[in-house]
Amino acid sequence: MQVTETLNEGLARELKVVVPKGDLSTKLDAKLEDMKGKVKINGFREGKVPMSHVKKMYGKQAMAEIVNEIINTTSGNVLKERDEKPAQQPEISMTEDEKQADKILAGDADFEFKMTYEVVPEITVPNLEKLKIERPVTDVTDEEINEQVEKIAESARKYEEKKGKAADKDQITMDYLGKKDGEPFEGGKAEDALLVIGSNRFIPGFEEQLIGLKAGDNKIVKISFPDDYQAENLAGKKVEFDVTIKLVEKPAKLELNDELAKQLGMESMEKLREAIKGQVESQNGSYTRAKVKRQILDTLDKEVKMELPTKMVEAEFKNIWQQMTAELERAKSSFEKEDTTEEEAKNEYQKLAERRVRLGLLLAQIGETAEVQISEEEMQKAVYDQVRQYPGQEQQIFEYFQKNPEAVAGLRAPLYEEKVVEFIMTKANITDKTVSREELMKQDEELS
Repeated sequence: MQVTETLNEGLARELKVVVPKGDLSTKLDAKLEDMKGKVKINGFREGKVPMSHVKKMYGKQAMAEIVNEIINTTSGNVLKERDEKPAQQPEISMTEDEKQADKILAGDADFEFKMTYEVVPEITVPNLEKLKIERPVTDVTDEEINEQVEKIAESARKYEEKKGKAADKDQITMDYLGKKDGEPFEGGKAEDALLVIGSNRFIPGFEEQLIGLKAGDNKIVKISFPDDYQAENLAGKKVEFDVTIKLVEKPAKLELNDELAKQLGMESMEKLREAIKGQVESQNGSYTRAKVKRQILDTLDKEVKMELPTKMVEAEFKNIWQQMTAELERAKSSFEKEDTTEEEAKNEYQKLAERRVRLGLLLAQIGETAEVQISEEEMQKAVYDQVRQYPGQEQQIFEYFQKNPEAVAGLRAPLYEEKVVEFIMTKANITDKTVSREELMKQDEELS
């Protein structure tokens, strides 16, 4: 086998691999000899089929298998011998000339193919111990706990009948029938529907028109569906609802006591407050970790410079762009509505693609040096977490992951990244900074 480098520019490589026909013949003879003792052909006893007959019937098929085996084994061996790490799976190209292909399969010509790939760039990992990171932290105040208690208690609020007119925060029981162009439309009818005025559960403009109505009143409510409404036949359309008010109720007094806590499944108000405090602390911890991770990635992105594999960047950009345009389509939006242009958006997402590739390569290098591993148990948990998101379809989701190793591999990447970030946190110089909960929860600009 002869390997010749035909391209070496930057990170790009191209190799020409030639396997002499004599080597192919040797491999073919060995394969056919093995097949000879196994194939069954009418007119011959098992194991007694002449080699010439086996070659005539199975030669091309066997040679095709040999060619595939050569490609699979040779590419890995060549890269190992050259001590090169490809950024992506090498692209393999062979002759498209049918006559030449037939000669190769017949063992009458050398087998040639090209390997095209980009190597992982040389990466200099900065001193992680010199990374200076501020970790935003916040204490859970009694005021915040009280606010959460009231929100949770609101879900258990009771209502009592009201003889007067409906006002904001009152609950009404109603029947309604929606019509577009005078005809009822699907999904626009309900009986004994409950609605708290001001909850914004219904289409904008609907609830406000119920204020001032009392039990027994009828009203035609006129509204327009939002332009981005999920049902296309109703999006942006003017409709009317024939509404009959059957009952008006006012909110009963909310008592924040042990009885309410028991209604919510807790032993006492004290236990409810403890549970809420734990939830808030956990939520705060998630925000804190996200902020720290963002700072680490931002700092590394600024400090580390490298030549990027163009194919990786192109693939990442394509993925981002497809997601973005699909989201625009779902939202029935446009570049103009987003106050940008297609060219500006492409420039922005090109930079994002480059950032992701750069950080991905850097984190992979850090993880390799630190010998970060993902255990089988962690992978199983990741699969189970995915399965739990589809109640009632657990078996189908399990089977999907069993049949699609690439889907399982897709779960590994974010797990690996998180473990590498955790490792960096153990090395970085992190100091705590007390902030308000509002500041902690403030979203950073979209970039990851």
